[in-house]
Amino acid sequence: MKQSGRSPVIYFTIGIAALFLAGFFLLVSFGASTYRDIVDSQDRNNQTRILLGYLSTCARANDTQGSVTVEEMDGRCVLVIADGSTGYAFRLYQKDGVLVEDYGRLDTQITPDMAMEIGETALFQVEEREDGIISVRTDAGEVLLHPRCGQEKE
Repeated sequence: MKQSGRSPVIYFTIGIAALFLAGFFLLVSFGASTYRDIVDSQDRNNQTRILLGYLSTCARANDTQGSVTVEEMDGRCVLVIADGSTGYAFRLYQKDGVLVEDYGRLDTQITPDMAMEIGETALFQVEEREDGIISVRTDAGEVLLHPRCGQEKE
């Protein structure tokens, strides 16, 4: 007499294969989530470095006597970095949650509609201290600008 149905070994083999397949999908989903978190963290770090590094680089590249000043223009706090003796300047300020740069003549008003976006920041505070250091705070942190021109090397 013949037995009808399948052997229990086949069901056991299918069950093991399904278990391995479920484990594989779980591993892939956890790996993708971890990768996404790492990329987001790297993007935040790059954004921080862009904002603070750009401010520092602009100030250092134009390090002449009186080149870095803080002014009030159109109700905004503006960090003005004069471009040598050309009469032009980089003017950095916040517009709608974005740090922007406006390059133009020192004697003209800022033009927020034509300004170039540097990066997102909800905070932009510029403070000129008594010791000549200019403190710039953004969401990314704080950078201290200390003009070195005119100082003797030690």
